[in-house]
Amino acid sequence: MNQPVMSKIDHPPQTLREIVQERMREAIISGQFAPGERLVERPLCDQLGVSRTVVRETIRYLEAEGLVEILPGKGPIVAKLTWQDARQIYDIRQMLETAAATACAQNITPELAEQLTAALLELQEAVAAGVPGPMLRATTEFYRIIFEGAGHNVAWEIAQRLNGRISRLRAVTLSTEERQKPGPAHMQEICQAIVSGNAEAAQAAIEQHLSDAKHTAERLLKEG
Repeated sequence: MNQPVMSKIDHPPQTLREIVQERMREAIISGQFAPGERLVERPLCDQLGVSRTVVRETIRYLEAEGLVEILPGKGPIVAKLTWQDARQIYDIRQMLETAAATACAQNITPELAEQLTAALLELQEAVAAGVPGPMLRATTEFYRIIFEGAGHNVAWEIAQRLNGRISRLRAVTLSTEERQKPGPAHMQEICQAIVSGNAEAAQAAIEQHLSDAKHTAERLLKEG
């Protein structure tokens, strides 16, 4: 008996919980909720129009991402971003991203080059629009293509677990003009190096980008 042929679902519909997670994550990353601010269930339920169960599940999920802390006697608060944590995140990113960019450049194909170039264009358009949510999503997509092009799927899973905190750091560093070079300019150099198949240039571009972002984050977080 022949099995029925079903078409692939390219973009599965989001569940209510996933929508709430995305909105609360973006609210924290964009600074709508300040570091240390309490996350009170009832107002969140009223704002989002969802049940306490959904809000509690979302808070637990964001706690696992490192965006929320649960304090005894106080409940959930927005986690504070410290330089000590940020430094470790940048060190982990350097190990994962330099390896991925190098391998992606070595594996480059016309199709992969087209995908990465299109992702860069989307990122540049999102930055020009100045809306944090689309900008951070476009940046994540740019890196996803690099990691998948490298064949570093396990490394991407690790990076995704840190994605909330990485996005929060991106929001901090992208919002300042104190960087040596704007983030999109770094991304363009990374893209050009990978698309040209130059693994050494790809590694150097990632290292320069992260060094710039790391020093900016250090200055801002220590001042804060």
